[in-house]
Amino acid sequence: MAAEITSPTLPADETVSEIPVRPEDRPSKTQRKREMHARQALGQRLVDLNTDQLARLALPETLLGAIVLAQRVNGHEARRRQLQYVGKLMRDSDYEAIASAYDGLMGNSREAIALMHRCERLRDQLIDDEAALAGFLRAHPGIDTQWLRAKVRAARQERSAAKAPRHARELYKWLHALLHTSSPAGSAA
Repeated sequence: MAAEITSPTLPADETVSEIPVRPEDRPSKTQRKREMHARQALGQRLVDLNTDQLARLALPETLLGAIVLAQRVNGHEARRRQLQYVGKLMRDSDYEAIASAYDGLMGNSREAIALMHRCERLRDQLIDDEAALAGFLRAHPGIDTQWLRAKVRAARQERSAAKAPRHARELYKWLHALLHTSSPAGSAA
């Protein structure tokens, strides 16, 4: 006679969800601590922002309240505990979305850095080369030509006299505003 084969069944008190998780499927304790510290560091940077900057970020109401409270707390230990709480709330929030919004606000995104470099190069070209200035004026016919020529001339005089680059900075800010508003993504004109 052949032995009858039966399939094993789970006892009544065990369910499939109680199957143990393999250690390689979850992050290590060191990795979890690294992520926790990164969230707390971002929380600290958020606490250092002013209210206008915080308003531009899409933060959950509880996190925003904890950040505002951390800004008001004066005692060292109380501030440390409040920052720990902000870090805990960061664990429950969408960290990547908040971090990318913070980077965009602070100008740390790739697009913002590329725009900054482009404005610096363009400013230097306008100061160094008269032909570059003429080409820029042809490419942007609606700008105030007299003002731009005066700024470039003043920046050239500052550079030759080894003075502080006040006019060059103003020229950079103007170029940044012009190129930032004229580009769809803020990275190209």
